[in-house]
Amino acid sequence: MQMIEVSKDLLRKWRNSKVVERVEKPFNIKRARRLGYKAKQGFVVVRVRVKKGGRRREKPGAGRKPSKAGLVHFTPKKSLQLIAEEKAARKYRNLEVLNSYLVADDGVYKYFEIIMVDPHHPVIKSDKKINWICNQRGRVFRGLTMAGKRMRGLVR
Repeated sequence: MQMIEVSKDLLRKWRNSKVVERVEKPFNIKRARRLGYKAKQGFVVVRVRVKKGGRRREKPGAGRKPSKAGLVHFTPKKSLQLIAEEKAARKYRNLEVLNSYLVADDGVYKYFEIIMVDPHHPVIKSDKKINWICNQRGRVFRGLTMAGKRMRGLVR
């Protein structure tokens, strides 16, 4: 998988923007088209920022030795890409996640673009190639996207 070079100014702008932000058009249009994106009504592209590295647990309230509190060294069983898809799905509840891809990363964050489809849009309902998504709800939470299938061991 090849990423397009992103300038430092653009990364700085993305870092200061919202975690989940809708964008006008995909940054890597070729990759988006390979994953099912079409420049028509009903398709939405969202850029999501996810923090890299392991996760931390919340610090317990009662007193105990700090090293025994068990706060660090927790690795998520989900990939960061799947976490990004879920963030987008929670923000845009009326849309379904079709697919996603990595756009860029810096020292702190990874940036993914999520292709989302509006299953209630008339253009999507009348399109024979994509209207299968109208019968599905919560694909990303059931592991039906490519990142979800990869996590479940169904795809390399």
